[in-house]
Amino acid sequence: MLCNQKRRRIFLTTPKARQKPTMNISLSAEKAILFSRPELFDFHGVSMTHYFTDNWENVQNFQVRPDDILIATYPKAGTTWVSQILDLLYFGQTCAERQKTIPIYERVPFLEIAIPSLDSGKDLADKLPTTPRLIKTHFPVQFVPKSFWEQNCRIVYVARNAKDNMVSYFHFDRMNVVEPEAGEWNNYFQRFLEGQMVFGSWYDHVNGWWKKKQTYSNIHYMFYEDMIEDTEREIDKLCSFLGLSCSAEEKKMISGGVQFDNRMRWPTILQPRLWTEMGSNVLVVMRYCNLITFSSNE
Repeated sequence: MLCNQKRRRIFLTTPKARQKPTMNISLSAEKAILFSRPELFDFHGVSMTHYFTDNWENVQNFQVRPDDILIATYPKAGTTWVSQILDLLYFGQTCAERQKTIPIYERVPFLEIAIPSLDSGKDLADKLPTTPRLIKTHFPVQFVPKSFWEQNCRIVYVARNAKDNMVSYFHFDRMNVVEPEAGEWNNYFQRFLEGQMVFGSWYDHVNGWWKKKQTYSNIHYMFYEDMIEDTEREIDKLCSFLGLSCSAEEKKMISGGVQFDNRMRWPTILQPRLWTEMGSNVLVVMRYCNLITFSSNE
């Protein structure tokens, strides 16, 4: 069976998915924001929506500090997972309560997002009081503000198996109102293959960042499947890249705290006002074997 083949980096399967528990997120009428689903359009050769381009000039002029750390991924490739790991590595011992009281989208702002009536990612990044500042992006490598390269910032990139990434992205798009309508699976599958997704082609994204790694030494390129296989080992690699000294006990604690079951207990993982009724009540995880037919898998 294809689903039982051995994992190899981003090209084969990930371990069996487990059902995520229900998360009760209340969307009161007073706090709800009315969004219209955006349309894709071509933006400098990449499919985008206006929520990620409206603040383009300000984002491109973002003033980077040399110790800033950028977390870059294609959407649904482990961004929040790695963000939480890095936040714990840097601040877990000195400010443990921040993980319980400050949402991840404020601790690690999404640089390019700009949604009416919410703080833009760029503004949240500007206001970060931490050193270093942890910032996330889904930009393809050519869209990253030039100051990140000029300041020689450290960048952590995470790539994920295309098939699992596509299925996760499909369910995310069904639930998130700032994404285009997901539509039917067969059509979504074809759009993914053609790169007609927000932030463009999966292949161009992971390949573009891989090529940049060959000429820019401050990129740590990780694989989602490796993190699942041995989280502590990957934390060790992160510490080595970042020049951090963590005890074996600390690494074990962080590894345990960010495993699947514990991740779903994080109290402030989501921006509640961006989710549909379905997304506000349950988060769905399905492996590609549950959706992709044999012919499509080939």
